[in-house]
Amino acid sequence: MSRRFPPEAPAATPPLQLAALAVSLGALASLAAAHGFEYLGGYRPCPLCLIERLAYYFAVPAGFLALILAHGGQRDAAGLLLAACALGFLANAGLGAYHSGVEWGWWPGPETCSGAGAAGFSTGDLSQSLEQARVIRCDEAPWRFLGLSFAGWSTVISLALAAIGIWGIRAGRRGAPTSR
Repeated sequence: MSRRFPPEAPAATPPLQLAALAVSLGALASLAAAHGFEYLGGYRPCPLCLIERLAYYFAVPAGFLALILAHGGQRDAAGLLLAACALGFLANAGLGAYHSGVEWGWWPGPETCSGAGAAGFSTGDLSQSLEQARVIRCDEAPWRFLGLSFAGWSTVISLALAAIGIWGIRAGRRGAPTSR
């Protein structure tokens, strides 16, 4: 029995697989935090917040599928899925920045959640509607940490997850075997 000294280091996980796992777990953790704030903290999401969650909902299964594909040697398909996640997070970062601007009063938000009046209601209908429905406003940040609201943090996290996805694709291409 021969022992090598120093012992061999375990093989490194390829960047494409690492990025797919990080994107998927990052999206899952973000959704868990959002639902925790909602159900445990009582912070109800506005319509823009709910739209911002779509990129995360897509990235969880897509990232895991990309991980499986990359592990199975189907790097191109994994790269496409990871690229779709990265593009989704870039778009989501734009939506989060827009939402943050609405909260800061830099521009108006959608009428459906920014306190715009509803035309066409009679006083009785409006009174009854207000008693039955609670409008969650998009132009009021109910919570801030380090100066950023939920929308601001969604922007930061979306940019980070997009960057991880792009890094994984680029690094995976550099390490890909060439075939001729």
